Amino acid sequence: MSQEPEYSEGDLRNTGMRLKHDREWDYELEEIVAAIEERDAKKVGLQFPEGLKRRGPAVADDLRELADDDVTFMLSGQPCYGACDLDTYLMKRTDVFVHFGHSPMKNTDKVIYVPLFSNVEVEPIMEEALETLESPEETEGVGLVTTAQHMNRYDEMTAFLEERGYEVHSRRGDERLTHEGQVLGCNYASADVPADQVLYVGGGKFHPLGLAMEHPDKHVVIADPVNNVVTVADTEKFMKQRYGAIHRAMDAEKWGVIFCTKIGQGRWEIAQEILDDNDNAYLITMDEVTPDRLRNFDMDAFVNTGCPRITTDDGPQFHKPMLTPGEYRIAVGDEPLDSLSFDTFHGTW
Repeated sequence: MSQEPEYSEGDLRNTGMRLKHDREWDYELEEIVAAIEERDAKKVGLQFPEGLKRRGPAVADDLRELADDDVTFMLSGQPCYGACDLDTYLMKRTDVFVHFGHSPMKNTDKVIYVPLFSNVEVEPIMEEALETLESPEETEGVGLVTTAQHMNRYDEMTAFLEERGYEVHSRRGDERLTHEGQVLGCNYASADVPADQVLYVGGGKFHPLGLAMEHPDKHVVIADPVNNVVTVADTEKFMKQRYGAIHRAMDAEKWGVIFCTKIGQGRWEIAQEILDDNDNAYLITMDEVTPDRLRNFDMDAFVNTGCPRITTDDGPQFHKPMLTPGEYRIAVGDEPLDSLSFDTFHGTW
């Protein structure tokens, strides 16, 4: 007879996302239930990032097994791309709101943040990354950054590099960042260190690409422990794309100025400055900024004051040029073409 699994079938600690390596997440179910009981909560909201929404019902099932019968769990269906992207409608209608997958951007009694630390080992890919990094004898040191999912390994990463002779430079960027050495898709202040190379340990290329754009003087090495690959951040293709969008917008007469109403993504002052300077600029308020939702607006170009990733990730999909505030200033002639830089986001809500 086979042994019973340690966790229930719905408990995601017994599963994992199958990429190059298996990943298991700790959903901190017991801690969530303890908070529910402490606050005598009856309505609990659960919000997951896009890649984990399919796991939501199973997590809700496990929480129902652990919590009192009179507690209701509700799943947010709103798009979620970061700790700045809270479902405020559901949050206002629940006693406890649980946000999975990101570290806190701002402390609040209402929201419980469950960062979902990864269990993937980082040392094998860091060992491979040594072949791409400059040696300790050739450099003054190395900056070390990662994402929220791997912050639980940050001390281990630091020790690994120090044991091999590197001086590791790290800092906590600003109040938008929770941890020392953490980067977001919109904020790379933690990489502002006195080192001419930076090792990014994490998945995806967007974070290190933005980092390389903001710090063009640094050699940025990407060590992806999930897909088991080491690459170097190359901004050439991205820069060509952005310059192309700027050139297409230089003849624009009517501008749509996008103001995002999501709690952590609004930059009202920047939007207002553009409107004050341009009589042919029109404010468009939106929560979710997508190509389809802008298609019916008769504009020649758009400038996005919300999340920078809307512009950089989805920019080519919009029917008219979509620029960042800095790119807008270049397109209208306020700044020279060589002033192009990556749009970053500082401060919280």
